[in-house]
Amino acid sequence: MTRPSTSRRWVLHLDMDAFFASVEQLTRPTLRGRPVLVGGLGGRGVVAGASYEARAYGARSAMPMHQARRMVGAGAVVLPPRGGLYSMLSKTVFDALRTRMPVLEMISMDEAFGEPPELIGADAEAVRVFAEELRALIRERTGLVASIGAGSGKQIAKIASGLAKPDGVRVVTPDEQRALFEALPVRKLWGIGPVADEKLRRLGIETIGGLAATSSTEVVSVLGATLGPSLHRLAQGIDDRPVAERADAKQVSAETTFAADLVTMEQLRSAVERTGAAAHARLLGDGRAARTVVLKLRKSDMSIVTRSATLPYATTDLQTLVATAQRQVIDPLELGPVRLVGVSLGGLTSVRQGSLFPDLDQGDVMLVTEVERPEVAPAPVVAVADAARWRPGQDVAHREFGHGWVQGCGHGVVTVRFETRSTGPGLARTFAEDDDGLARADPEASLH
Repeated sequence: MTRPSTSRRWVLHLDMDAFFASVEQLTRPTLRGRPVLVGGLGGRGVVAGASYEARAYGARSAMPMHQARRMVGAGAVVLPPRGGLYSMLSKTVFDALRTRMPVLEMISMDEAFGEPPELIGADAEAVRVFAEELRALIRERTGLVASIGAGSGKQIAKIASGLAKPDGVRVVTPDEQRALFEALPVRKLWGIGPVADEKLRRLGIETIGGLAATSSTEVVSVLGATLGPSLHRLAQGIDDRPVAERADAKQVSAETTFAADLVTMEQLRSAVERTGAAAHARLLGDGRAARTVVLKLRKSDMSIVTRSATLPYATTDLQTLVATAQRQVIDPLELGPVRLVGVSLGGLTSVRQGSLFPDLDQGDVMLVTEVERPEVAPAPVVAVADAARWRPGQDVAHREFGHGWVQGCGHGVVTVRFETRSTGPGLARTFAEDDDGLARADPEASLH
């Protein structure tokens, strides 16, 4: 028999704290301690990441950027994502972790599961020490902070890492798990989305413990014969899913099912905006760029219409991808009421080309409409025009002042703050936009 503080199996879930925003604060020291929002800068931009200082105001990922900026106020710092830099640091983190945990199941660019063989049968204190060693290793290699949760399976480990945030470790023993589940909202359980949550609440089931105590027959009647039994087992603390390496996904996607059918163009466009932003967040987490955008619409009669569009290049630009999805929308007055909206991003590649004129690029796609089964259209060959020389958030180098980033530009001038990870907060200087001493720079130089 195991002692109360031990487990025959320990699964760890590691989650990098506010990863995108933390990378910006790491490499741009002026931003440390300030509310940083990473995401789209346009009027329809969406937050991809928010620092803890921004979260204190209520800002969060997948929120419309204009709403987050309103919440944070004038002190908000809004930056475009630097996907290549995030990918490089992610690789550094997980390469370091593999020296202690050879098998890692990466969920995204900033989180993964591990099941260290040396912790089999260990007590909670040994697990805590192991987790703290991992966090110290990550901080040493990258300067970034991670939170780690540990439990007897993936579900409880992931919940524990959420409780450990920010910058902590939480070990949940089998003896503690039941009491924890009794109090946690049922939405904390994997696979419970807003629609399932609403159905369960109507039955008075609001906690994971409440779901565990419900009969299996009733769970199946509410959540279905496919997901119901597995979710019921997870709620009861039964989680024997193995930790295993994952093959690269062929696409990333997000879907939303609505309690009430969407019947207007405004409702549908809003749904595509939110679902596309969720798919984009997963794309950034995946670390690759997408070339194909697929819109999936399930009608109230359960039939499915899909439309696909292929861009002339792979990109991580949120505005380009969401706008491509929006171009495929069919008015519900013509199509019929819509109950599910899905956005898939495919044609994934590690080679990405940033969109310099996304508004122009969005016109150069081919659309294909299919019922039930999407097909990818061949990509047209187009020339992409050059952009304005400077953009806010861009990495630049000056032959005299070194590496910096654009804080603002326009009216013939550009303001650059010169700093990197090791310099501490740097000075800002303003130049004529055609100053021949300034040049675009590799974001990785900001790590020096």
